[in-house]
Amino acid sequence: MARKTAQDDPLAPVTLAVGQEDLLLDRAVQEVVAAAKTADADTDVRDLTPDQLQPGTLAELTSPSLFAERKVVVVRNAQDLSADTVKDVKAYLGAPAEEITLVLLHAGGAKGKGLLDAARKAGAREVACPKMTKPADRLAFVRSEFRATGRSATPEACQALVDSIGSDLRELAAAVSQLAADIEGTIDEAVVGRYYTGRAEASSFTVADRAVEGRAAEALEALRWSLATGVAPVLITSALAQGVRAIGKLSSARGGRPADLARELGMPPWKIDRVRQQMRGWTPDGVSVALRAVAEADAGVKGGGEDPGYALEKAVVTIARAARSKGRAQGQA
Repeated sequence: MARKTAQDDPLAPVTLAVGQEDLLLDRAVQEVVAAAKTADADTDVRDLTPDQLQPGTLAELTSPSLFAERKVVVVRNAQDLSADTVKDVKAYLGAPAEEITLVLLHAGGAKGKGLLDAARKAGAREVACPKMTKPADRLAFVRSEFRATGRSATPEACQALVDSIGSDLRELAAAVSQLAADIEGTIDEAVVGRYYTGRAEASSFTVADRAVEGRAAEALEALRWSLATGVAPVLITSALAQGVRAIGKLSSARGGRPADLARELGMPPWKIDRVRQQMRGWTPDGVSVALRAVAEADAGVKGGGEDPGYALEKAVVTIARAARSKGRAQGQA
């Protein structure tokens, strides 16, 4: 679970989210945005990557507005900012603008530590988002998710969910949400077994694997089977996102042995070998297209569209086409 400092006002001038757990980082951003929009429904939200935040950009975004509008400026991967942009951010930390909330997402560690230290020294509200590598941490996370929904789950049910879903926090959170929505009364181990044991993980990742391999027909067949057997659509979008992100991470990583890359990218060595086989035919543009498709599907299955199945089918086809962007033949293993 994300841990916050005592200064726990989401509308503090600066929020510093530190860690490498994507779900917790996203939630830290969502909390600030939700608080800002509650204060002002017309809040302007700018979500930026390091390449989008060039020297001078922050000054433009935070300059006084004629209409004094509230604004949230989110800077992702702040450890990767250029030296000149870091100077801009440090200068801003000394005199933050009114009605503007700056959210810095930083991986922690040695890279970009000067900015991290400067934000802390300036009194930024800090949210810790550490990677949950221990089973006990993931179990505690599941328990906290059930508490947040106001639902009761037995210890055996929580453990069974971790055992069935695995280490991905997004999938664990989605599974808790699904169970809380579908089941009345206490959620026990039998319920978890009926929903997830050996099924959701296998089927959702089968869809993702076939899609990123460019095998559209097989991916669609696996998708329809998964939906027909009750797998939550959010689990499938999560698996698709993981598959595409893994392609992107490995394609931009330095060469090396699977064990070295596993440490660098946070993947098990066996997955490095699998992704290496899957990434043939992918281009950086293809990865971008696929990530946009996953984002659209995610919005569709969470209420942004009328038919989650159609949203997922569209994403699967788009991802499979992106995987063949260099002429890869459909059906190639």
